[in-house]
Amino acid sequence: MVKKQTYRKTFQNYLNGGIKLKTYQKVGIAFLIVVIAGFIGWVYEFIFTFLNEGATKWYMQGGNFLPWMNIYAFGALAVVPLTYKFRRYPWAVFLIAFLTTGLVELAGGWLVYTIGNGTRYWDYNNQPWNFGNIGGFVCLLSVSVFAVMSLLLMYVILPFCIHLAQKMSKKAFLTLAITLFAIIMLDELTNLTLKNLNLPTAMDFYRSLGLEYK
Repeated sequence: MVKKQTYRKTFQNYLNGGIKLKTYQKVGIAFLIVVIAGFIGWVYEFIFTFLNEGATKWYMQGGNFLPWMNIYAFGALAVVPLTYKFRRYPWAVFLIAFLTTGLVELAGGWLVYTIGNGTRYWDYNNQPWNFGNIGGFVCLLSVSVFAVMSLLLMYVILPFCIHLAQKMSKKAFLTLAITLFAIIMLDELTNLTLKNLNLPTAMDFYRSLGLEYK
């Protein structure tokens, strides 16, 4: 086990700009953020939908076999470089993340809707608390939650990944990061391939088990 004081020092160096990472560490950290952010996003959507439906029924989320959602991973990869220089100021991180995640959600929803001829993976038009709703693609509540999640990203997840990168050997760290990332990407690629071949996808599989999507 790593001593608590050691992690505290890592976190202090992170805030004060004393962290110097090698290329392999930066790559590994990016891989881990993709995996962790996508998973946390899946958990959030799973719980949010349950509560939004009156806490009476669970609905499956995402389009993969594994609990992971790509838009949260993309959003995290956008937030980190944009807010990193402002990490000593949580209010600045919140504001930048608020705008960034809002644009990612708006652009992502609009692209899916446009390319998919009206396909929507989410629609705030039909949900309560949708003040500031723009076309059903984004609303004030959603970006506020994403901004709060970005604080979790910048002050918990990223420092933790940096700590792992510094404490683990190069081989162990890269093995962990690449393996987790490869599993997620294989799942994503598998579903895209199945969809393009008009074969049953992960959504079809879970629906065959009696689960519903919302």
